[in-house]
Amino acid sequence: MKRSAVRPAEAVQTVEVRVRGRVQGVGFRPTVWRLAQDHGLDGDVCNDGEGVLIRLRGESALIGHLVAELRTNPPPLAQIANIEISPCAEALDAGFRIAPSLSGVPRTEIAPDAAICPACAAEISDPRARRYRYPFTNCTHCGPRLTIVRNVPYDRDATTMAAFPMCDDCAAEYADPADRRFHAEPIACPACGPQLRLVRFDGGAVPRFPDAVDDIAAAALLIACGEIVAIKALGGYQLACDATDPDAVARLRGLKRREAKPFALMARDLDMVRRYCSVDAQEEAVLLSREAPIVLLESSGREKLPETIAPGQRMLGFMLPSTPLHVVLFQSLDRPVVMTSGNVSDMPQVTDDAEAVALLAGIAPYALVHDRIIANRVDDSVVRVMGSDIRILRRARGYAPAARALPPGFEAAPELLAFGPEMKATFCLLTEGRAVLSQHQGNLEDAATYDDYRRNLALYRDLFAHRPDALACDRHPDYLSTKLAREHARDDALPLVEVQHHHAHLASCLADNGCAREAPPVLGIVLDGLGYGDDGQIWGGEFLLGGYGSVARLGCFPSVAMPGGARASREPWRNLYAHLVTAIGWRECIAEFPELPAIQRLASKPCTTLDAMMRSGTNAPVASSCGRLFDAVAAALGLSFARQAYEGEAASLLESHVCRETLHDEPLALAYRFGLIAQTQKPATFDLAPMWRSLLADLAGGVGIPVMAARFHKGLAVALADMAVMLARREAGTASFDTVALSGGCFQNFILFEETARNLKERGFSVLSHSAVPANDGGIALGQAVVAAARMIEAGTDRRKGN
Repeated sequence: MKRSAVRPAEAVQTVEVRVRGRVQGVGFRPTVWRLAQDHGLDGDVCNDGEGVLIRLRGESALIGHLVAELRTNPPPLAQIANIEISPCAEALDAGFRIAPSLSGVPRTEIAPDAAICPACAAEISDPRARRYRYPFTNCTHCGPRLTIVRNVPYDRDATTMAAFPMCDDCAAEYADPADRRFHAEPIACPACGPQLRLVRFDGGAVPRFPDAVDDIAAAALLIACGEIVAIKALGGYQLACDATDPDAVARLRGLKRREAKPFALMARDLDMVRRYCSVDAQEEAVLLSREAPIVLLESSGREKLPETIAPGQRMLGFMLPSTPLHVVLFQSLDRPVVMTSGNVSDMPQVTDDAEAVALLAGIAPYALVHDRIIANRVDDSVVRVMGSDIRILRRARGYAPAARALPPGFEAAPELLAFGPEMKATFCLLTEGRAVLSQHQGNLEDAATYDDYRRNLALYRDLFAHRPDALACDRHPDYLSTKLAREHARDDALPLVEVQHHHAHLASCLADNGCAREAPPVLGIVLDGLGYGDDGQIWGGEFLLGGYGSVARLGCFPSVAMPGGARASREPWRNLYAHLVTAIGWRECIAEFPELPAIQRLASKPCTTLDAMMRSGTNAPVASSCGRLFDAVAAALGLSFARQAYEGEAASLLESHVCRETLHDEPLALAYRFGLIAQTQKPATFDLAPMWRSLLADLAGGVGIPVMAARFHKGLAVALADMAVMLARREAGTASFDTVALSGGCFQNFILFEETARNLKERGFSVLSHSAVPANDGGIALGQAVVAAARMIEAGTDRRKGN
């Protein structure tokens, strides 16, 4: 639209437009500039501590059109939280300009790191372009964000790119509102940006390959020759080797001390992925998305990778190149590559160059390194398509720290900080009606992870200028996150809300689905490994009725001892013994099934000592844990008897062995039956004896493990739905419900989730489940935050009512 020569005075207005959300460093100001030019509006736009401030003078209708276009078609990486329009009394010059950033209290959002965009990918592949094969190419629509930021407003000086002054060419692009690199803070080129080189960690000479055009091509040749190469990537170092080379994969496993946990894979493109896995439309879309996560896929392609990639699993985790470095690397590779975190198993991913030499030199002789500092460690995200939706299993690169709007009813939520769990640690900030969930950080029992967690807490509070009015944490007194929350509450004189673990799971699912604070109660089926219960015992298989503010425990799995305490979580045979003793009795098991290998192996264990521990409760806490039930069944089937190499291995192997034909085609009568007992009492529970007797009989009869795994999953899903029906009938007179929410790490099991959801829907329930927030402990911090907020809002409402 051309600028009007004459405008009636009464049609002209001057306004100030405040835009909050993820609006800095994403090309928002040039978008406003172009729209203002198109609509013939005067004024300016700038970044400040609250987001983007736009001042406009022109016809009211045209201003309305500009604001409407911002709402409906913002830049690709932008996420608008709200737009406020108010009168502006200042006189504005003719024309429209982009003004310098203003200082102030930061209230904007930092964008997640975004995968390389098509334009940049084409540029680094074009020999005529000045950024040909340059591994740090980016623009306003892609590239590093969280991994390089140190402060806000999000300008170059507040990032690790401050050390690289722009050359004249980059400066011209940076200053041109019509260029896609306008104010792209990480902008760089070979003349002025970070530099990459291939080195030997021991300082020795790097072999020269006549066919290698640069160090990246040389690294690709080393990988193709069977070497392990460390790569300084976006959010930390990675370790890469040829995924088709069994010797290289086995060597990486041994040196990294990663006994069996599946490796992540990277492929050049979808065609390469499809050589090994089936990929449906949803999986293709998320692989190609700007988040570019690892996607778990069925390994049903025409070609097979070595079993050592993912021992005992039917799924492979693939991702596509998300950075220019990875894109260029795969221009010289015709095979998939193991692309795993650069660390020794169970330690945080290495980000520091000196630390990389100290910790990775014994694993990878060679490394692709560069001179840009990684400000913030961020792992790769992991997703899986289940129930026709994309489910985030690990929320990190590409997703964090994107904020989520709080559900209706939380408008009065206080500024709040939730410290999260101990495993799969995250924390969550509530600020201005939004929830900011941190990236996945790992197990806080690891000292380096705990240090990183504390540093990230301070960083996020600075980035979001967050000064909480209250704190929230898990009720478990020994969690490091709980202890830290108590310290902060004491030192800062802030109220602390302790939230029961499984209530936080349920609340996280409700918030993930946008359920209103005052919505009717739902039944939460929350299944996981361990969580501290309201009665001081360990919970893990819970049926909770309620919402954000409170819940009632209507049902649970039976409480079974964990002989050895924490060792029972690592050694499945201990859970098998305790379950058989509790459900059937050890003497009866020996008498009825003396020839079963599982019974014979258990008989060789110190059963007398275990019996004494369970009788006295000495180092044998009882737990209503679904996760430990999975461990016990996996041990009985011989899939994971002595020791789990990683958390959840036994349950994962049990899922992977399910026979799909048995699951879908076999009569329901052959599924293992779980009895319901104590139906008139709270909590109701299951009788596991029928299930165990059927399973042991199948073992004795030589039934195949895949068939038995299917019968267990099928029977458990039916039992969960039957319990929901029974509880709905029992509570109909006092607290009726017609919606069931599924949460907890056990529901990341594809078979259990889909079978349970189907059974519940067939019985007339609406089903809520996780998608944008992990069902596992990675979503706990969000749940803690909304529970604490709901209680504080309700308490404030009661005070205003005089109650």
